[in-house]
Amino acid sequence: MVYHIFNKSIADFVIFNTDSDFNRFISTMKFYLYDQKKSISSEIFYADKHGEVFVPNSGDDKLINIICYTIMPTHFHLIVDDFDDDYVSKYMNNIQNSYTRYFNLKHKRKGPLWQSRFHRIAVQKDEYLIHLTRYIHLNPVTAFLVSKPEDWKYSSYQEYIAGEEINCVYKKYFPENYNFNKFYKEFVDDRIDYQRQLALIKNSIIE
Repeated sequence: MVYHIFNKSIADFVIFNTDSDFNRFISTMKFYLYDQKKSISSEIFYADKHGEVFVPNSGDDKLINIICYTIMPTHFHLIVDDFDDDYVSKYMNNIQNSYTRYFNLKHKRKGPLWQSRFHRIAVQKDEYLIHLTRYIHLNPVTAFLVSKPEDWKYSSYQEYIAGEEINCVYKKYFPENYNFNKFYKEFVDDRIDYQRQLALIKNSIIE
């Protein structure tokens, strides 16, 4: 089953402040794609130390697949394909609890970090999926953090538009297209102004 999963910090507190913070969360997401028996600290320590994102062993069997993600300063969006219905809750608990421990230790604080357990919405129609990925990849642009989605390093967008086959896992969920990378970039770029205008209207109504 494919799910859109999202959560945000308590009181919109900025919980991703540095490259190390963003990379740590992304590494944790990738580490727990598998039913790990090892300690996360021993696996991710090297990546953290060198400012890199953890890359799991591609030979291992995944229990869940990340289709799309964007990490924002106060929240995150994921689209996942859960091969085992019992695993998605365990997966989210693992990555959120792990990041909370990392963040609290780093900032010498105690207590919860997340506003709620997490939100999960089933994606019932395949044709809706590509539009949802576009919305998620445009989050940093909509928030005026960057002018182009490819300028935001903490999302899967670069893997969608890369010329080389970095991660073909994404493409299997979408209709076949001769030049998927070019098609997807145009598909996303076409929505930038519209999504920004919607955000401005929404903010003006709230104010």
